Amino acid sequence: MANTALTRPSGLNAASLLSSLGGPLREWLPRQRWFAGKGRPVTNLSLLSATELYPGCLHLLVHTERARLPARGPSGMPATGDCYQLFVGLEETLPAHLGHALIGRADEGPWAGAVLYDALQDRRTTGLLLERLRRPGAAGPLRFECDTRSSIPAGLTPRLLDAEQSNSSVVYGDAYILKIFRRVQAGMNPDLEVPWALSRQGCTRVPAPVAWYGTSQPQDVTLGVLQPFVQGAADGWTLALQSLTAGRDFAEEAYELGRATAEVHLSLAEAFPRDTPGRSEHERLAKAMDERLDATARTVPQLAPYVPGLRAAFAGLAARGATRPVQRIHGDLHLGQVLRAGDRWLVIDFEGEPARPLKERRRPQSPVRDVAGMLRSFDYAARARRPWRPEWARRCRDAYCAGYAAQAGWDPRDEPEPLRAYETDRAVYEALYEAKHRPGWLPVPLAALARLAARR
Repeated sequence: MANTALTRPSGLNAASLLSSLGGPLREWLPRQRWFAGKGRPVTNLSLLSATELYPGCLHLLVHTERARLPARGPSGMPATGDCYQLFVGLEETLPAHLGHALIGRADEGPWAGAVLYDALQDRRTTGLLLERLRRPGAAGPLRFECDTRSSIPAGLTPRLLDAEQSNSSVVYGDAYILKIFRRVQAGMNPDLEVPWALSRQGCTRVPAPVAWYGTSQPQDVTLGVLQPFVQGAADGWTLALQSLTAGRDFAEEAYELGRATAEVHLSLAEAFPRDTPGRSEHERLAKAMDERLDATARTVPQLAPYVPGLRAAFAGLAARGATRPVQRIHGDLHLGQVLRAGDRWLVIDFEGEPARPLKERRRPQSPVRDVAGMLRSFDYAARARRPWRPEWARRCRDAYCAGYAAQAGWDPRDEPEPLRAYETDRAVYEALYEAKHRPGWLPVPLAALARLAARR
């Protein structure tokens, strides 16, 4: 690779780097789709790790702190922090084809005058990542590993996807897809841990990882996972909307999706330990749901009329609990997390909700939670096309549960208290998200919460 970057200072001293890069990064980070806490300025930026991938391209782990918006009143704004993975290119003059990747210009420090850009938009960077994954080894603190049973071809053309929200993904020659985790936490990411374990169980519903990379400095962190790219597949959300637009029924597809979900749950139960929670655990879970309801009601006043009825859903979970053991689950299952390849459903994206702590995402939970997430997704799809089609959603929900029961040997509808509680908790989360990011969609979770609050 030719060195087209400006003359560089020697070494990667953290203080020197931050003096040059800190200002542009503070301005650029809050504008990225994968940056948590939109609308909150970065109050502090610290460098955890810096590795030169090639001349003029740095791999960075940065820790950001940002002001927390107060729930009430102007006082008290403690900082909250996150760690992000960045690829920063430094050039004297940015080539025209990378103009869209501009971060800014360094005005201070030893790199003064350098133009910063998102190097993940540069094919030199994405091509190098594939080569590193093909040949396991180290690059400074970075560690590249692969499944020795896999053989990854060289020279595959990289293509950066632009439709993601919380991560970045690169497709190589329509053969592999590399998911790059932007917001990272210490520990093994479930999107590597779970598909790897399922592949050892012989589960074919989940694309198996073929290579991955991470770091052990300053802590063990999973940074990216390479998996087969499923050509010609369509995600469940797209297929559901097509069904609604064409006026077609989706119950048969929902039934098969229920079978696929149960098959994955059964494999997870074999791959990871299970446990049977006691009454105190049900009470703890219900209390946490109740607290999330209270916090959301303070932010979303439209929720207030339904709060008493929604508390009853959580009280039912605390009083009667669930009969099924807890186990590892998907954790964020919806129509956008499944692919239809031919007549077969695949389940992807086992990262869970990125905003939740990694320890919580890896904790055994009730499989009913995944079922509730998919039921909510059918409701969302039915309301995404006008006129609203509640009977379409009802048929899909029933068919999905029936398919699940046919494969798992038990019907989620036979666990009414947990199912209602998890569906309520999910809809509360949706109401908070929509109020913050898509106010026009707020009526969707509010309608579900009205229904759930009225159920007896």
